[in-house]
Amino acid sequence: MVTAGPIASPPVGLADVRSAQELLRGVVSPTPMAGSRALSELCGGPVWLKCENLQRTGSFKIRGAYTRIARLDDEQRARGVVAASAGNHAQGVALAAQMLGIEATVFMPEQAAIPKVGATRGYGARVHLVGEHIDGSIAAATEFAERTGAVFVHPFDHPDIIAGQGTVGLELLEQVPDVRTVLVCTGGGGLLGGIAAAVKAQRPDVAVVGVQAAGAAAWPASLAAGVPTALASMRTIADGIAVGQPGKVTFSQVAALVDEILTVDDDALSRALLHCLERAKLLVEPAGAAAVAALLEHPRRFATPAVAVLSGGNVDPLVLLHVIQHGMASAARYLSLRVRVGDRPGALAELLAHVGSLGANVLDVEHSRISGTLPLGEVEVALALETRGTEHCTELVQALRSAGHAVVEVAGPR
Repeated sequence: MVTAGPIASPPVGLADVRSAQELLRGVVSPTPMAGSRALSELCGGPVWLKCENLQRTGSFKIRGAYTRIARLDDEQRARGVVAASAGNHAQGVALAAQMLGIEATVFMPEQAAIPKVGATRGYGARVHLVGEHIDGSIAAATEFAERTGAVFVHPFDHPDIIAGQGTVGLELLEQVPDVRTVLVCTGGGGLLGGIAAAVKAQRPDVAVVGVQAAGAAAWPASLAAGVPTALASMRTIADGIAVGQPGKVTFSQVAALVDEILTVDDDALSRALLHCLERAKLLVEPAGAAAVAALLEHPRRFATPAVAVLSGGNVDPLVLLHVIQHGMASAARYLSLRVRVGDRPGALAELLAHVGSLGANVLDVEHSRISGTLPLGEVEVALALETRGTEHCTELVQALRSAGHAVVEVAGPR
């Protein structure tokens, strides 16, 4: 955890956010605020989910993109716009440009999610895949802007972008007027800084907390150093917030207004995504689940009522499958066992029936008689099980051993 401090005046204030809100009327719709009974019980007070995953283009990004592009003059519009994005900003820029009749070119990382690439092209933008991370895409987009004269629409580091994203904060104060904590996923800091501008000016008592992926956490080191500081490397499933260095504008904004920055690892992000699917019935991408991950990791840390901003829901189905499986494993919902049973007819069926009676779902079975470590007259059965969690895993192993089965290997909670 790193605590930000107040420093100089922020570049974007409440008046800027309110001006952006007027510009966005009829372009975006206020997104729903969903109550979470499960998180409320866990955190000891009301918890609400601000569903920006249900916004146009599937994320909050259209707010900032439209605000920035709509304010270009005629000469700038004629030259077109260029952007760099892992996907959500790309779609926001593409749709905003289409609505305003402006040509758009977008650079995206080579491993950008296929649905995000397809959607961006579907909104009429020309898409180029460049770089391993967003920083490489930003460099390519910047070079394109210098070469062609197109206006670079930065994904976060511009006052208009911050002001547009800040309209989320205006909405959530109207929807939950007694809020005491706002948790916001954080990459470059545009959404966090914008929400902080809207919230702190009206409710300085409200804690505004940024949440970063631990594998791409540029903010803690930057705030500690007092200047934007680049990461040497990044690795996270949350591609939407994998930003290697804060911008100069967002750094000033966040350092002036935000109370603290927390980090959560990929296991926590996976569990949070699974929680949103199972308990809230909401599809959220890993980056968009960061605020929920912080609540799950630190349930009694934050004053309630708390609002967790779900920033986006654009996720590749294959990535979603992987993250769900990872989340289930992280939440002790999978258990792998190796059990020795007698080599006689019906022994395997009895074992499986016993496992089923204990409430576990058998996902995979491997039956082997060939091993130099097996005593004569015994076989080894490898089981992959779906369970209800850590306590259930412990109960399963104890029950099998109590029934006389030799459980020789356990992968998962014991």
